[in-house]
Amino acid sequence: MTGRRIAADFCDRLAVLPPLREVIAASRLSANRSLGQNFLLDLNLLDRIAGLVPLAPGETVYEVGPGPGGLTRALLKAGGQVVAVERDRRAVAALAPLVEAADGRLRLVEGDALAVDAASLAGAGAHIASNLPYNIATPLLVNWLSAEPWPPWWRSATLMFQREVAERIVAAPGSAAYGRLSVLAAFRATARIRLRLPPRAFTPAPKVESAVVQLLPAAPLLDIPLARLEAITARAFGQRRKMLRQSLRPVLDAVEAAGIDATRRAETLAPIEFARIAAHADPVRLGLPVVMADC
Repeated sequence: MTGRRIAADFCDRLAVLPPLREVIAASRLSANRSLGQNFLLDLNLLDRIAGLVPLAPGETVYEVGPGPGGLTRALLKAGGQVVAVERDRRAVAALAPLVEAADGRLRLVEGDALAVDAASLAGAGAHIASNLPYNIATPLLVNWLSAEPWPPWWRSATLMFQREVAERIVAAPGSAAYGRLSVLAAFRATARIRLRLPPRAFTPAPKVESAVVQLLPAAPLLDIPLARLEAITARAFGQRRKMLRQSLRPVLDAVEAAGIDATRRAETLAPIEFARIAAHADPVRLGLPVVMADC
């Protein structure tokens, strides 16, 4: 069966499923703030987000926090095989009819997205797409950007964040939003905002605007341990108002070896400049363990 036929077949089965608002009401699936839940129910917006995923028919999509299944439905309509991780047992129960309608194309895993092995669940070459629970969005992104080996198991990541976080991910040097997350994202991926959404698009409406960021893995700027880059940026942006000669005092020799003026401040350095400092930095002075080579 072709990808187009699979998607059309699912749309026929989808037509008999209750609307998302009815699923929420029947399952008493009111959004749980402690789980960072805000549901997106606009079918046109859900289809637009699914359409951003560079998905070929039959490819796998890894989704975190499907909730009532709005984006899940859109991804299935687009022809994807979906692996969804959901912590909320109410949502797991509410999604049972969708699992049945998907006819083997939806695997639902009950668990904590921060604890499961996403690479094993989704498999190599999967895409990530999710309206991320806001309270775990940044840790999840850092985990995915820290995957080893690199290139990672995921082929693309199309993710919903609070607008402030989204702007930090794509920020350029010199901007107010530029920081550790900007450097980490730029070090291993290309990232851009693909869609912006107002609070009224969600149920319940959050107090902040949201944005969809798409990340595509890229070759690292330099062949260095990621932990070393993270340690450098933590020190530099932890004291972002101070010059590098103060914020990076323990590895000032690395700043000089990288050919960077130590009177500059963190927000002025491009990601490649942070990488060059990390390449010269002594891991012991950064508080990192020293890995001994096998004899």
